[in-house]
Amino acid sequence: MNRVILIGNLTRDPERRTTRSGVTTCSFTLAVERDHKDKDGNRVTDYITVIAWRNTADLCCRYLTKGRQAAVIGSWHNRSYEDKDGNKRTVSECIADDVQFLGGPRRDNAPGGYDDDYPFPDEE
Repeated sequence: MNRVILIGNLTRDPERRTTRSGVTTCSFTLAVERDHKDKDGNRVTDYITVIAWRNTADLCCRYLTKGRQAAVIGSWHNRSYEDKDGNKRTVSECIADDVQFLGGPRRDNAPGGYDDDYPFPDEE
């Protein structure tokens, strides 16, 4: 089973994109603290890229902002691509199935979250 549950704070405002076929996506980075501390006593933080699609993407781009806390339920995906210099790159990212908007300022009266039952499309 490939299931990811994350709670963290956005490191930047979400970025909206539209695929060639017109599907809306939204990407953002979550800063997620681990339970343990490093040798200096500081909490270890992971920075995780999250991708939302369709209606979930629309809601995330509308209501999430830098610093806002969010809970994400999704799955872990790896993909490869060729950069502009022709080098092969591999990225790992969480594909969001559900995003809950937690504490922090809101732009409007945001709903608590949105459950998107659409399957993950094989396009960027």
